[in-house]
This record gives sequence, structure tokens and C-alpha cells, in this order.
Amino acid sequence: MAVIKDIDESQAPLLDHLIELRARLVRCVLALALAFGGCLYFADPILGFLIQPLKNAFPAGEGQLIFTKLYEVFFVELKVALFAGFCLSFPVIANQLWAFVAPGLYAKEKKAFLPFLLATPVLFLLGASLAYYVVMPTAFEWFLGFEGTAGGLEIQALPTANEYLGLVMQFILAFGMSFLLPVLLLLLHRAGIVTRAQLVSARRYVIVLIVAVAAIITPPDPGSQLLLAVPLLLLFEGSLLLMRLTEKRRKAEDEQAEETQSAS
Repeated sequence: MAVIKDIDESQAPLLDHLIELRARLVRCVLALALAFGGCLYFADPILGFLIQPLKNAFPAGEGQLIFTKLYEVFFVELKVALFAGFCLSFPVIANQLWAFVAPGLYAKEKKAFLPFLLATPVLFLLGASLAYYVVMPTAFEWFLGFEGTAGGLEIQALPTANEYLGLVMQFILAFGMSFLLPVLLLLLHRAGIVTRAQLVSARRYVIVLIVAVAAIITPPDPGSQLLLAVPLLLLFEGSLLLMRLTEKRRKAEDEQAEETQSAS
């Protein structure tokens, strides 16, 4: 009977956690649904904002987006609303996840983890902004440079709305997610999975990996690949610098703790 009682007592906290997790997931879904509904209402202005880099790449008064299926633009607006809605609701989703995880962390762990949580949307926004304001205009001008004539026939760019939106989302997600590299490396370093010395010794392999990833996740133009690879290399070196400062601080804290212990 005692064993059954222990099991029953251990199940109660688990049930409480599952109930809390369900409640927070429901809040995340509601936040996403509300943001999606609001963005769907403003889908045309949002789509117009996303179209600006392509419009500016065309000569003045030229250029157009076409659709080859009658329902294509409708689904494009749904995708735009869902994409924008997720971006708007991400702070709420991240806050709910943090509120679920935080009670199980010690105060020191909360203090260590909170900067990473705050840095994530900032770095993602920096990457997305770089993609929208610098990379996409450069890439689109390069792509449109292939217009002309061949064999007596005119070669003209007629991008479809769905293909263009997919390309824009690829740019924004690729740059936004790639800019989270420092968060990933610093979390692995804090967890003790990797050390700064290991990353320094593997620097040449990391450079090759970054260049390969930039070539895979960006469209096949050298400008986009270079504009992603260079910031990633700078972020990697910045992560190494932060790791060095962290290790120095830890060493100083350990020495101070040893002195305090020896003195007592």
C-alpha cells in the first residue's frame, strides 16, 4: 500500500504540470490565432511591404507579379498573414514558454538564461532586417540582370506571387535563424557541451561549414551567400569573445570563493 501511495503522490505534480502546459499552449494558439486574424485583415498592406524590394529592383513603372491559378493570391495572403502573425505573436509564445520553464530553475539559472531569451528576438529581427533592406534588393537586381534577348526572343522576368513570397520567406527565415548562432553557441558553452578552446581549434572547419550553409539556405547568387556568410563569421568571432569574457569572470568568481572559504 505504501508503494501505491508514493506513486499516487508523485503523479499529482506531473498532472499539475501537464495541465499548466496545456493552458499555456492554448494561450500560445490563441495569441497566434488573434495575430493571424489581424494580419489577415491587413494582408494587402503587408504583402505590399514585402513586394517593395522587388518593385524597387525593376526600372520605374515596370515590373509586375502574376498568378497562374485563380486561387493563388488568396493562399498567398493566407501565408502572409500566418507568417506575419507568428512574428507578432512570438513574444507572447516565448513568454509563455519561459513562464512554464522558469519555476523549475534556480535563481542563478534564471539569471543566466534570461539574456538568451531576450537576445533571441533581437538577433532574429537584425537578421530579417539585413535580409529585407540589404540582401533582397541586391539579389533581385542581380536576378533581373538576366533579362534581355536570346536567339531573337525577349527574356522577361514574370515572377508569380506565390514563388516571390516563398523566396522572401526563405530570405527572412534564413537570415533571421542564422543570426541566432551566438545564442546557440553560448548556450552550449554555458551547458559545458563545448568549450572556447574546442571552437578555436575548429575555426577553419567552422568557416567552411558557415560558407556551405550560406550556399545551401540562400538563393544561388554569390551576393546573397556572401552577405550571409560574412555576418555569420563575425557573429562566430563575437561569440568566442563573449565566451572568453565569461570564462574570465567564472575564474575570478571561483578564485574569490576559494579565498573566502580559506579565510573562513
